[in-house]
Amino acid sequence: MTEETAVLQSSLGPSLRRWRVLNRVKQQALAADLGVSQSRISRWESGVLEPDETDRRKITRLLRARPETVSDRALLELVSFASTPVHLVCDLTHRLLAASPKRTQNWHVPVAELMDKPLWRFASQSIREVEHTLDEKGWFEPLGPDIVYQTERAEFAELTIPQSRIRISRLALSDGRYARLVRDDTVAAE
Repeated sequence: MTEETAVLQSSLGPSLRRWRVLNRVKQQALAADLGVSQSRISRWESGVLEPDETDRRKITRLLRARPETVSDRALLELVSFASTPVHLVCDLTHRLLAASPKRTQNWHVPVAELMDKPLWRFASQSIREVEHTLDEKGWFEPLGPDIVYQTERAEFAELTIPQSRIRISRLALSDGRYARLVRDDTVAAE
């Protein structure tokens, strides 16, 4: 996985299927748009086949969160001015879309340096483990549940992830793409 396409294979197929169903796009039409066969779309969605790097980039461009409408920008503003530790990322690419001042208190660089960049490289071991179980926990279902988990403290030059209990929620943007709201469920004592 390159940083440019910081997308986990375990997320790609279910995300593609969910986007296609919600936008009422048939596999055949999507296949024509991407220049592949309908059976290839089916195998990607089921996880039987991984797209090559070129196809992965096409899919990522298609699915990456683009908060462009007034309501989407309002969500970014709410997160940016929240009084609690919270941030919003693209659900597929983990690109930072917004962060609250309480969240950025543990960051060692200005938020602008991380904005619109994947945060996956900063994932602690427990975050990585949870990410690989999202599909089995129903994350990609139409009314998928919030996921709550503990994360350990992780130190990076750019930021510190404090030990905490995290709640992630999957939010549909106006165009059917998804963002992930990441909140501290309870702030653990350090």
